[in-house]
Amino acid sequence: MASLTPQEYAVIVEKGTEAPFSGEYNDFYQEGIYVCKQCGAELYTSEAKFKSGCGWPSFDDEIQGAIKRQVDADGRRTEIVCANCGGHLGHVFIGEGYTDTNTRHCVNSVSIKFIPKNF
Repeated sequence: MASLTPQEYAVIVEKGTEAPFSGEYNDFYQEGIYVCKQCGAELYTSEAKFKSGCGWPSFDDEIQGAIKRQVDADGRRTEIVCANCGGHLGHVFIGEGYTDTNTRHCVNSVSIKFIPKNF
């Protein structure tokens, strides 16, 4: 497991949320993969990333088996966590119509790390 900054710990372990439009990957569109900041598991490809305007990185599909969905503590939303380590990533929303999959994974930038395609 990676050593986490206080902000990363607050989001990944304590299930917090970074401020909207503040994250490193909100308006970031290079080719590569996104991995869990805590354990390094591959979560999303750059092909799944899209601009939603919500203030957090948005993906319409995950790498198969990488994400676990569970009822959020608020009882209304669906939380998404890394299937490998359980680190909090954000929430998933269905039916908004942004993409053909009709799915939006709303992910905190501090929960993920980008690995360029030719790394």
